Amino acid sequence: MTVSIDEDKCVASGQCVVAAMEVFDQRDEDGVAVLLNSDPSASQADDVRQAAAVCPAMAIHVQD
Repeated sequence: MTVSIDEDKCVASGQCVVAAMEVFDQRDEDGVAVLLNSDPSASQADDVRQAAAVCPAMAIHVQD
């Protein structure tokens, strides 16, 4: 699984952090999502997919 974030689309809602805090964080200055791990483990896959699903801007892209 490979994960990427389109920072230009991100609206800083923080839903990705709530869903998968070990994979996503937010910048302090503007709240835009930051990818902590672009190649999450199999045990994190469901959380990452959930983060992509709840992203209001559809800024998270997951490729299996």
